[in-house]
Amino acid sequence: MFDLQTLDDLHSLAETVELECKLAQGQDGKGEIPRDFWPTYSAMANAHGGVVLLGVREKNGRFSIAGLENPAKLRADLFNTLNNRTKVSVNLLSDADVEEIRIEDKLILAVRIPAATRQQRPVFLHGQPLGHTWRRLNDGDRQCDEATVKRMLAEQLEDSRDTRILDKFGLDDLDLDSLHAYRNAFAVHRPGHPWIALDDPAFLRMVGGWREDRASGLTGLTAAGLLMFGRWPAIPEVFPLYFVDYQEQTGEPDSPIRWLDRVVPDGSWSGNLYDFFRRVIRKLTADLKVPFALKDGVRIDDTPTHQALREALVNCLIHADYSDRTSVLVVKSPNGFSFRNPGVMRLPVAQALHGGASDCRNRTLHQMFLLINLGERAGSGVPKIRSGWEQEGHGLRLFDSFEPFDHTVLEMTWGASDLVVSTEVAGTGSPIGSPIGSPIGSSKTEDRILKMLRDDPKYSAQQLGDALGISKRAVLKQIEKLKQQGRLSRIGSAKGGHWEVLN
Repeated sequence: MFDLQTLDDLHSLAETVELECKLAQGQDGKGEIPRDFWPTYSAMANAHGGVVLLGVREKNGRFSIAGLENPAKLRADLFNTLNNRTKVSVNLLSDADVEEIRIEDKLILAVRIPAATRQQRPVFLHGQPLGHTWRRLNDGDRQCDEATVKRMLAEQLEDSRDTRILDKFGLDDLDLDSLHAYRNAFAVHRPGHPWIALDDPAFLRMVGGWREDRASGLTGLTAAGLLMFGRWPAIPEVFPLYFVDYQEQTGEPDSPIRWLDRVVPDGSWSGNLYDFFRRVIRKLTADLKVPFALKDGVRIDDTPTHQALREALVNCLIHADYSDRTSVLVVKSPNGFSFRNPGVMRLPVAQALHGGASDCRNRTLHQMFLLINLGERAGSGVPKIRSGWEQEGHGLRLFDSFEPFDHTVLEMTWGASDLVVSTEVAGTGSPIGSPIGSPIGSSKTEDRILKMLRDDPKYSAQQLGDALGISKRAVLKQIEKLKQQGRLSRIGSAKGGHWEVLN
């Protein structure tokens, strides 16, 4: 479960977002689960998971083995508390997640805490989510504020976030030009469809923009209807934090020009998602090269690159959490594209990249785009983006983050995987131009690690993993392999030292 066999392995560790070490000696020195283990359990479960080592002493950034006199007792105490719902909301661990490790005749416990699913979050303590929910940020456990906990609860309870009926909102809150433009697109893609002849209210009902709740009898405009076809300022009345932003940037960090072109809700257009999509997709693809190709005597202008960008934009809009504090941000620069949406991913990144499973946050919006041949069926969107982009030899990276607010970013860069772009994705602290190429079809991972360490010998394993789109554990395995091959050496301590590339 955890690759830790010698003191040298221990000395190479540093507490990170995925690793925490605790002494766990207890007042009598015989060992007990420390009180601060439980906020860490909640924090890691509500983030991306991690490992807690019990029986390890930390001093001035250096780790040493204290050992546990009776690890079996700690294991029993651990599971007793995990299965007590007045103390912990859910037990995520199995026996296989708690491993005894012997290092130089001393035993420690490695506890692997998996990330909780959407249906399990928030993982909280003492029977009360408000005030007792934690999340792992950087190398610390941070108490979640009330708004964050409420969003977790909404995510847990609502499979689709856009179906709710908006009380006292109606057709007057829609931009009819947007709705009619959508209807025209629907008619083009589905000629002869019986919905074409319906009036606006009936058509809106059929596509999910208007709904009746049979249980309550409430009838009205849905959240999806307002987001897709609404007008300003009705949209921010329901979604106060709603903001969509497209920026075309120069790619030059020292340029006095912040952007060459920008699309935001400025009062000159509706501000809704359908109009944002129509405006932005033209700008994203305006200067793409179109090779001369014929099919049945007709020129084909829709390349895999066009398809990938179109799908990426739709994917960004249908997975966004419009109640969250981060805006939708689409960035175009000379070196690539970035698509950021508020809300972290509902599925693990690896699963989303592989495809086959789906948990769309806004299923009605998804269906609306599908009806005009935009977007992909459940579970195939991200794999199609990846396939279309990578087959042209470009780099792709998908990740989510909780800082400064919950968000997901899809980065698509031109050319080689080690291309460096100077533009920073607003609010992520992560440059688009980190060496982000795809793990598939790019140079060997160890060669990319060596290249990065030549450029900056102080990179941590976590930073390498973030830049390469792989886990910290995978980076540590590659580093160990490089050390055994005599290609890499560590100079100094885990926190204060640096890497030396030997060949």
